[in-house]
Order: sequence, then structure tokens, then C-alpha cells
Amino acid sequence: MPVSVSLINMKGGVGKTTLAFNLAWHASFKRAKRVLVVDLDPQANASQYLMGAAGYLSYIKANKGTVVDILEQFTPAFHGGSAPSGVSPGAVIYNVRAWPDGGRVDLIPSRLELAWTLKNPTSKDHLLAKFLADHASAYDLILIDCAPTESILTLSAYRASRFVLVPVKPEFLAAIGLPLLVRSLNEFHTSFGQHRIEIAGVVFTDSDPQHVKPEHEAGRRDVHAVAAANGWTVFKNELRHSDSYPRGARNGDPIFLTDHARWWVIGEFDKLGEEFMKEIGL
Repeated sequence: MPVSVSLINMKGGVGKTTLAFNLAWHASFKRAKRVLVVDLDPQANASQYLMGAAGYLSYIKANKGTVVDILEQFTPAFHGGSAPSGVSPGAVIYNVRAWPDGGRVDLIPSRLELAWTLKNPTSKDHLLAKFLADHASAYDLILIDCAPTESILTLSAYRASRFVLVPVKPEFLAAIGLPLLVRSLNEFHTSFGQHRIEIAGVVFTDSDPQHVKPEHEAGRRDVHAVAAANGWTVFKNELRHSDSYPRGARNGDPIFLTDHARWWVIGEFDKLGEEFMKEIGL
């Protein structure tokens, strides 16, 4: 059975998609794991990173399947009033890359119409988990890139996950979204007591050891305090600030394949990737 991990922080702009994208490549290329990325954010940044902007636009224009088809598979209005017929994996799973050693990265893309699910959330929170249970058992790792909101999308991610990974920027008000995440998880465990989600850990992103400001240090202390109060691990390794990350993402390349990326930036992410794999037992 695959290990499923949701990346989520109720505060946006924390480098969540950059982390998910590079972890997917690390696990598949360097560890020969079969990885499925589920883009559960209407902004579809993970889809654009993995497919490339032009590839994603072409895919959407061709009206090919996305995560919306999974969540709206039983909504007649979404199908033009016709009777729903379910979703096949071939219709929504896009192969990003595969290697001879068996490693691969696949994607269930997102699109802006996912906002429809937010508007009409009734009886849909189990559909992603069921689809993955039925069709994704051959994967080693499933990474779910969540929208930074408490909604049907969050609940769908929880129901499909064994772990939650929390990316946080070391900045002013860094911990502001964490109490809401604690409350969200507590409410989930109250409602779904037999489904326990573990926190894989908190990862600092966009950290810059060369330009440390007092508010950054204060933000770190706040995050460590919340983590300690809830028994969460804070990763020793961090995702360093580097212009190579957005440059690579624009080309659909992970940090270790990005032209002119500094060797120490690549090396630091390798350590982070391995720490992540150890924490989730892969």
C-alpha cells in the first residue's frame, strides 16, 4: 500500500508546492519510487510545475481529466445533466516521467473549476480516498498538494492521507496558520476516530542563513513552540532560499536538474528529501 502524505498549512505562500514538486522528483529519481502527486488546489500550481505552463494549458484546453472529475463524478450538472458513469484512472492520471529502474512521477492535475466543489461540497469528501484506494495501490508514495483553506478539499485530503507534512516560512507571523491546523486535525480525529493522521513534521522553507532578521528568529521560536506543544517533529534540514527553485519550476525541472543550481543547494535538498523519506518509513 502506498504511503500518502498531504502537504498543508492554513497560511498560504509558504513554499508548499515547491516542496511537494521537489520531493516527488527526489523519491522517484533518486530512490526509484513510484510517486503520484494529487493537485488539490484550484490554483493548480503543482500541475503547472510538473507539466510545464505550456503543457498544462494544452492539457486543459483539450478538456482532459482532472481531480475535479473525481470529486464531481456523481454530480449530474457537472456532466451536462447526463447520468454519471464514474472515473477511470486513465482519464485523470498523467505520466510526468518514468525511468528504467521503475521510478516514476504521475500527476492528477487540478483546474480552477475545483472551486465548484468548494461551493457545493455535500457528500464528496470520501471520493478522492476511494479513488486512490481503488486505483493507486501500485504507487509507493502519494503526495497531496492541498489548498491553504479549511474546506471540503482539506477533509478530502485528510481522508486520503496517513501523514501531514507542514511547510512553514521562517518569517513574521510564521506560526499564524498552525493553531488552525491543530484545530482542524483535532476535529477530523473526533469525527473519524478510526482514521489517525500522523504529523510527519514541520519543514522550514525559503530559509536564508545569510540574511537572518530578528522577525525571522521570532517566527522560528513561535513555530518551535507550537510544534513542541503538539509533539510535532521539526525537520533538521530545510529548503533553502534559492532563485534556482523558481527557475527550475518554470522549466519543469527539480533542483538537482536545474541549470546553474549551486551544489550546496542541491546537497541540502538531498538531505531534506532523505529525512522526509525516513520520517514516513520509505
